[in-house]
Amino acid sequence: MSETRNYDLVIIGGGPGGLSAGIYAMRAALKTVLVEKGAPGGQVTMSDEVENYPGFAHISGGELSMKFSEHADSYGLETISDEVAAVEPGLEYHSVRLEGGDVLKTHSVILATGGSPRKLGIPGEDEYYGKGVSYCAVCDGFFFRNKTVVVIGGGDSAAEEALYLSKIAKKVYLVHRRDALRAGMLLQQRVKAECKIEILWNTVPTDIKADESGVCGIGLQDTLSGEKREMATDGVFIFIGFNPANALVPAGTKMNADGYVVTDEKCETQMPGIFVIGDLREKYARQIVISAADGCTAALAAAHYVETKKSEEDFCEAPEGLLEEN
Repeated sequence: MSETRNYDLVIIGGGPGGLSAGIYAMRAALKTVLVEKGAPGGQVTMSDEVENYPGFAHISGGELSMKFSEHADSYGLETISDEVAAVEPGLEYHSVRLEGGDVLKTHSVILATGGSPRKLGIPGEDEYYGKGVSYCAVCDGFFFRNKTVVVIGGGDSAAEEALYLSKIAKKVYLVHRRDALRAGMLLQQRVKAECKIEILWNTVPTDIKADESGVCGIGLQDTLSGEKREMATDGVFIFIGFNPANALVPAGTKMNADGYVVTDEKCETQMPGIFVIGDLREKYARQIVISAADGCTAALAAAHYVETKKSEEDFCEAPEGLLEEN
């Protein structure tokens, strides 16, 4: 039997951003619930090693996620293990409908659903993620100092990450399926001028190989001749796009051409009381620490919004004589 419950704040998504928001919301004494369909921690749980989160010189993604979760639990944050079916904005309250049938009525909502890198869909990609396969050069490039790496893609992200890796790795192969990059001209010029970067034109990856130490090679195919070959490499970085998980974003919410939600500096959308954080929000960079910071910002802003909303409700509900007296 379905149930309707009332909250000050509903957080959708239990990654670093959502858990950070939960911590700050509980400290602000908001009646808060976090809804997460999977394990807490989000994509960071799949990272074998994290070395760029402040305060931890070296920690696994799973361990960092656990620390986030334990911190939120220490404040008594309520969590619901369910999938959200819809977020319905309203004038008095917003409604969050769960797949299980329950409805959460709330003054404010923080969407922290993140997104995911587009995948190649080739053998070895999922199996060796975190063991030489990566979707973030800034996150994992350090582990490939003076090694050989392969970057897949031809857009701005692939070009930027190849240039970043060229400062760390011994050799960078940029694999692109066409005979011209899609990246901006200035980026193309920089890539072509970098002696450590070699572009493999008209080439697609077919599979990723590994041994007990991690990734050791990649299969390649020429798109013109069909010829296949194998190349030794220590790492494979994939940059063929990112899919923001925006299915729950209410209709009418402002998004950019790539599907990222546009917010103000408080992480609030143009719909009052609805906030978007983490990888779903339009921003310059996507890092764990930035998602956590978004969670803090949105929770503090939500607390101010809820306080203002409740004050207005109290004023409207006050007895007529009391209003005149004051």
